[in-house]
Amino acid sequence: MNTETIDVLVIGRSCLDNIAVIARFPAEDQKVPLEFRLAEGGGQGGTASCCIARLGGIVAYVGKLGDDDEGRFCLQRLAQFGVATDFIEVVPGGRTPVACVLVTAASGRRTIIYERNSLPRIQLDAQLVNLAACARIALLDPEVTYLGGPLKAAVGGIKIVYDCERWRPGIEDIMAAADYFIPSAEFLESDKLNFGDMPFNRKIAKLNAMVAGRLIVTRGASGAYYADGEKLYRVAPPAVRAVDTIGAGDNFHAAFALALKKGFELPRAVKFSVAVASLSCREYGGRNGVPEMAEALRVADKLEEKALDT
Repeated sequence: MNTETIDVLVIGRSCLDNIAVIARFPAEDQKVPLEFRLAEGGGQGGTASCCIARLGGIVAYVGKLGDDDEGRFCLQRLAQFGVATDFIEVVPGGRTPVACVLVTAASGRRTIIYERNSLPRIQLDAQLVNLAACARIALLDPEVTYLGGPLKAAVGGIKIVYDCERWRPGIEDIMAAADYFIPSAEFLESDKLNFGDMPFNRKIAKLNAMVAGRLIVTRGASGAYYADGEKLYRVAPPAVRAVDTIGAGDNFHAAFALALKKGFELPRAVKFSVAVASLSCREYGGRNGVPEMAEALRVADKLEEKALDT
């Protein structure tokens, strides 16, 4: 891979997703029939890389997989989406993590039971620094939260987009290091933030004061919110028949990182990301529904932002 042509560097998790589609979610100690099942590559970093490639971007993906059947499947799926696998380490004797995903057919909502990653942590070495210096845009997923500060210090001028899943060790450091801090709405309910029962918009304003970079918050079917100075805006999603939301967040972050590389201003970058994330829900598995660039731009250009009170 010619590293001089990289658009976005993605660092983070890959796993195998075993997806089961069911008519309704069962209560504890109940049985429900399986409608159908499929296997797909998963993980925030892996899915985001596939999204960037589908949109026509050149992505360098740094991750680790085990030398097992699950790892080989993940590598195959990445390659099928046009993601270069040059920088993925296959760990001898390593075990590729697996996730079990239950998707409720009527709503498209998913419940994920994930296996903790036992593979060695990704380290900030000379290769990673060089890739970051070439890309200038790095998307970090939650498993590599610890890399944000060191990467920022090692590569002057790099822009870091952080996929914030939940409160975890090192989160305050990445709040300071990330140029774009992008949590889901669930993060605002963390006990560590102690926001209590204040209105949702006020929670965003409070969190905005805690991060050094720009704050964007995703909220599922409500779209995305972003702070711009003292103002708060919401971009509602397009009308899409969602069958599976498993990759929506990963695809939002991916689209946002690529939008930055293309020079989109913040409002357009958020609209583009909302469009890509929404369209990705059209197919099962989180990857096959990702649009190509032309469709994503057509949909994004029809979206509008609305100013909100805080």
